[in-house]
Amino acid sequence: MAALSVPVLAETIADEKRPIINELKQSVAQLETKLEQSLTNDEELAAIKLKLDDISRKLLEAGVSFRPRLTEINSRLEQLGAAPGDGQPAEADVVTEERARLANEKAQINAVLGETEDASLQVNRLSNKVITIRRDLFSSTLSQRVQIDYSMGANVTTAAGDQLTALGKIVRSWWRFVVSFKLNSFLAATFFAFVAAVLLELGARYFLGTIYQRDPEVESPSYLSRLSVAFWSTLIPSAAVGVFFATTYFFLDYFNVLRSDIALILRSVFSSAGLVYFIYRMAKAIISPDMPAWRLMPIAPRSGKVLLALATTAALVNGLDYVFTTVNQVLSSPLSLTVAKSLVSSLLIGALIIWIALLKPIQREDDGEVHSWPKLAKILLFGLGAIPVISSLGGYIGFARFASQQIMVSGAFLIMMYLGFLTARAIIEEGAFKSTKIGHGLQNKFGLDDSSMDQAGLIVGILINLMVLLIGLPLILMQFGFQWSELKDTFFRLMTGFSIGDFSISLTGILTGVVLFLVVYFFTRWFQRWLDTTVMVRGRVDVGVRNSIRTVIGYIGLCLAGLVGISAAGFNLSNLALIAGGLSLGIGFGLQNIVQNFVSGLILLAERPFKVGDWVEAGTVSGTVKKISVRATEVETFQRQSIIVPNSTLINGNVGNWTHHNKLGRIEINFQIPMMDEPRRVHAVLLDVVRSNPSVLKNPAPYVALTTMTHWQLTFDMYAFLADITATTDIKNELRFAAIERLHQLNKEIEMEKAAAAAEAEAQAKVETEAEDEAVVQKDADA
Repeated sequence: MAALSVPVLAETIADEKRPIINELKQSVAQLETKLEQSLTNDEELAAIKLKLDDISRKLLEAGVSFRPRLTEINSRLEQLGAAPGDGQPAEADVVTEERARLANEKAQINAVLGETEDASLQVNRLSNKVITIRRDLFSSTLSQRVQIDYSMGANVTTAAGDQLTALGKIVRSWWRFVVSFKLNSFLAATFFAFVAAVLLELGARYFLGTIYQRDPEVESPSYLSRLSVAFWSTLIPSAAVGVFFATTYFFLDYFNVLRSDIALILRSVFSSAGLVYFIYRMAKAIISPDMPAWRLMPIAPRSGKVLLALATTAALVNGLDYVFTTVNQVLSSPLSLTVAKSLVSSLLIGALIIWIALLKPIQREDDGEVHSWPKLAKILLFGLGAIPVISSLGGYIGFARFASQQIMVSGAFLIMMYLGFLTARAIIEEGAFKSTKIGHGLQNKFGLDDSSMDQAGLIVGILINLMVLLIGLPLILMQFGFQWSELKDTFFRLMTGFSIGDFSISLTGILTGVVLFLVVYFFTRWFQRWLDTTVMVRGRVDVGVRNSIRTVIGYIGLCLAGLVGISAAGFNLSNLALIAGGLSLGIGFGLQNIVQNFVSGLILLAERPFKVGDWVEAGTVSGTVKKISVRATEVETFQRQSIIVPNSTLINGNVGNWTHHNKLGRIEINFQIPMMDEPRRVHAVLLDVVRSNPSVLKNPAPYVALTTMTHWQLTFDMYAFLADITATTDIKNELRFAAIERLHQLNKEIEMEKAAAAAEAEAQAKVETEAEDEAVVQKDADA
């Protein structure tokens, strides 16, 4: 019996994976300890949740990695079979050792798999616990009621003064450090941030042009133009300010200018300042008090200035509340001070919104008078203002602060998103994109027509919609408690891949596949043009051969681009076997004609019984071949009608090709002559006409035949060979005109000959008559 054995592994896969799993279990234990210390910090809880999700994925990958080895061990154990029982012949020692070794390795793998499953269960339990804690924390923040003691106003004021003093000391201490040791770094960070913001602003002004800046000379801009200007004039300056703040913070942190406490405060100041500026720009763009023609709402200029001031003030109050909340966290301020700060800010924001509701800003075009808000808008504004006021006075400070923040921040983001969607619709409008500097530049550089520019505008509109969603949606979700790290991780997982059953989808892979498909496809088209217009033209390759080569390369390139795109998108090409099986069934039932035409097209491209430019006749179809594809052939008749002929018809039927090997061909012209006495002269005239035409070949020689005759008519057929049979119309016309002219001339000659003969006969008869008369006179005289 041959010995069955496998190589003995110095280190099994269980030994290889055990340190990794132990490290993951240790990380889980550390996260569990950290969880108990972060029960009230939502940001820390979100970070723990992300780490637990990462550990869960790694544990799953570790468990999956055992499957190939387990399958191999089970297969080998099946080959070895069970150990011999009592009374059976003993097996070789090598087989017994092999079975024991495999069983031991399998037991080790199962033990490690058990530990992996236990760790996965622990991770899932901790993840669910984090979700529950965060949900309860959010609910308690909103539903917790604080007993407001208005008699503690003096104490709160004192605490606020102490906090401001402490804040001033921290800021002065940090600034002395900056001036003494980091001034150059501070100035460099500010300079780089300023340059980045200016470049963004100037670039937007240059490229966007009329859809970014208001033109005071335009008296009545369209509604879509006002929308576009409002959107871009809000987004670009706000983005420039955001770039300035973000770049400044990045470089300050990169150059080690910031302390931990100053970093938190500065980040809150930058965020609040950027948000206040954003709300100010958006309110100004919508109201436009300085240019009433560009306003999106019929707001009177004077009321518009008041409305702009109130909206900006409310945003400023909300921003200051966020900054002082961070300061309270840094300085560990007493709870009474935090409550008082949130109470004041919520009451101010609610009061400002109610003030806005009480305004009379609407200016009607019919009478020019100012009126209050529409009833529904007024009720909505009163309701939004009353929510933080009533909640604050009722002691629900957390809910009041949350509501005021959502009204100011989320409301601003939603309005901006709405403007973005409307702006995308404006760009999609016919002729809108080419009016921008970007569109104008693309049109001049690539020579695009108006239709192509409208299609480009459609693509730009779709990109604007995607940009609005990708920027606005995360910002709104962050206002409702989602952390940026969570959103980033979710977006990363969405882009890199998610599973639906056993099918994995990766948006990044799909986008990569689409890009690679387009790259290979357009490269193929460029290679086709280069090969056709450069190589084959210089080589004087026949037009039909060029068309066949170009078509084959096009289909090969299309198939190659498809395969590259599908592979890059992450689809397993081995799964195409199932698709091929389904297609074979479909071909048997419903795709017979399509496949027949496809195969016939390949045969036509390979054998080339005709080529582009040939004059063919197939049944009732006669014309010039314009295009040969794998499904059908386009034939243009002499009436300029394009007829699409299935390739199977051309393969299975009789096809006449006038220009298969060359363009040499014979033409036939029929002449019908009245019955006459001298048909040979007509034959000679017609033969001379066809021989004298320079387009008619001398060899083979042309000839004329008398084909039929009746009592009243003679029929002559003229036969002539041409070097280019496709140019028959002009030559036939010329031959007919020449023949008619010569036949008319021949007819005149015959008539003149007949007249001369008649005159001669008449003269002869007259002479004879005169001679007879003279003879009679002479006879009488003689008599």
